[in-house]
Amino acid sequence: MEYNMIIDLIFSSTRWLYSHLWFSDIAIALLIIFIFNSIFQRLTTKGPMIWPVFGILPTVVLYAYDIYDKGGNALIKYGGTIYFRGLWMSGTYGIVTSDPVKIEYMLKTNFNNFPKGKAYQERLYDFLGDGIFNADGDLWRVQRRVATSEMHSARFMRFSMESIKALVHGKLLKVLDAKKGCVIDLQDVLLRFTFENTCAVAFGVDTGCLEVGLPETPFAKAFEKATFLSLTRFLVPYFVWKPMRFFKLGFEKRLHEAIKIVHGFCEEIVRERKMELLYNKEGLHGASRFDLLTRLILMEQDQEDVIFSDKLLQDFCISFILAGRDTSSVGLSWFFWLITKNRHVETLIIDEIHDILRQRNNPNQKEHENITFTEEELNKMVYLHAAISESLRLYPPVSFDHKEPLEDDIFPDGTRVKKGARVVYCMYVMARMENLWGEDCREFKPERWIKDGKFMSESQFKYAVFNAGPRLCVGKKFAYVQMKMVVASILLRYRLKLVEDHIVCPKVNTTLYMKHGLLVTMEPRETEY
Repeated sequence: MEYNMIIDLIFSSTRWLYSHLWFSDIAIALLIIFIFNSIFQRLTTKGPMIWPVFGILPTVVLYAYDIYDKGGNALIKYGGTIYFRGLWMSGTYGIVTSDPVKIEYMLKTNFNNFPKGKAYQERLYDFLGDGIFNADGDLWRVQRRVATSEMHSARFMRFSMESIKALVHGKLLKVLDAKKGCVIDLQDVLLRFTFENTCAVAFGVDTGCLEVGLPETPFAKAFEKATFLSLTRFLVPYFVWKPMRFFKLGFEKRLHEAIKIVHGFCEEIVRERKMELLYNKEGLHGASRFDLLTRLILMEQDQEDVIFSDKLLQDFCISFILAGRDTSSVGLSWFFWLITKNRHVETLIIDEIHDILRQRNNPNQKEHENITFTEEELNKMVYLHAAISESLRLYPPVSFDHKEPLEDDIFPDGTRVKKGARVVYCMYVMARMENLWGEDCREFKPERWIKDGKFMSESQFKYAVFNAGPRLCVGKKFAYVQMKMVVASILLRYRLKLVEDHIVCPKVNTTLYMKHGLLVTMEPRETEY
C-alpha cells in the first residue's frame, strides 16, 4: 500500500510540474545553475572555462589555433598547468601541464605510477600491438633492455652509419639532383628517406619508396595510412570509434585494411628471416645481416630470458619504424624551413662544414658529389648539432604526450591528480615559456646551446623532445647522426628556396606535420670551399 502511495505521489507531482512549468522557467533555472557553476569554478579552479555537458571542448576549439600560433597562451597565462574535462560520457578528465617539475615527477620520480595507460594503449594496439612504443610494465622492460643492449653496441652503430651513408648518397641526393630547379615537397621526400632508412635498420629491407620517380609502394602507403588513422582515435570519443571498429565503418574500415597490409608484410619478413637464418650454411652466428630483426632472433638463441614470439618481433620492429620515421622526418622538415628564414644560421653551418672539410688529408678535393662525411666529422659539427636541437625545441615532432596514473597522486606543488585521469604535457608550449627559455624563447637561436665552443645539454624534463627518465629514447644518438648526415649533405650541395606565398603551418595532430608540406626549389651551390 505504501509503495503504491509513493508511486501515485511521484506521478501526481510530475503532472503538476508538467502543467505549471514553462520552458522559460527551465531555461532560467539552467542559466542560474550555469552562472553559479562558473563563479564557483573561477574561485576554486585555475584554467580556461569547463562547460556543462561539453566540458573543455568549446575552449579547446577556441584555443586550437592559439596553441600552435602563439605558443599556448592559455597554459602560459595559468602558470603552466590547467585542468580539463571532456564531453559527458567520454570519461576524459585530468590536467594539461608544461611544468618541468611535474614532468620530472611523472617520468622519473614516480615513474611506476604514470604508465602510458589503458586509454593510450587500446587506441594503438591494433597497429602497434605489444611493441616497445606501446608497452608498459615487464613487457616494456624486457624490450627496453634488449633495445638498449643492441642499439648502443658498436656493431649497430657501424651498421646504421653505413646504412645512412648508402641511402643518402645512393638515393636521397639522386632524387634531389633529378628534381633541382623544380618545386618539390621536401617533407614528403624526407618522410620517404626516414621510412626507407628505418625499414633498412629494423628489417633489413628496401621498400623502394625513395626512387627518382617517388613511387607509391603498398607497404609505405599502408603504414602512413595506419599511422594517421590510429591517431584519429585520439580525437574521436571512444563510444564513437569502438562501434565503428566493431562494424568496420568509416575511417575504422580504412584503418583495418591498412593494418592488414602492414602486418601481412611484416609477418612475411619475420617468417622468411627465420627460415634464412635456420638454413644458413654458416650457422646462426655466421649471419651477415646486422638489422634489428636479425639481431633479436639471434639474441633469443643466446639468452634464455629473452623470448620473442613472431608477433612480438613484428610489433617491436613496427614500433621502431614508427618512432624513427615520423620524428626525424618532421624534425628535419621544420629545420629546413627555419633555415630558409634564418640565412645567418645557414651561413654558420656551411662555414663549420667547410672548416671540417679543410682538415682532411685531401684538401684539394672540390667535387661536392664525392664527399661523404664520417661519424667523427659529424661529431665535430657542434653548431649544426645546436641548430638541430634548437629546431626540435621550437617544433618538437611529438608536440605533446600523456600519462595515466594508476593511483591517486599529488605533484610536488600540491596539485592533485586522480587515478585514471589524463595528464598531458606539452613540449611545444614549454619552448615558448619565458620563465624556462628567456625572453627570446620564440627565436631560432642555436647559440643558446653553446658555451665556450661546446654543446651544452639541457635538463631532459625541460627539453623532453626525446622523452625523459627511464623511457628516454634509445634511438636518440641514431636520430642525431641521421639528421646531421642529411642536413650536412644537402646544405653542402644545395641552397633551399621556399616557394613564394607557400603557407607553412602545423597540422593539429600528435605528430607535428606541416599541414601543406614544405614546397621548395633546390639551387646548386658553388663547388669550392
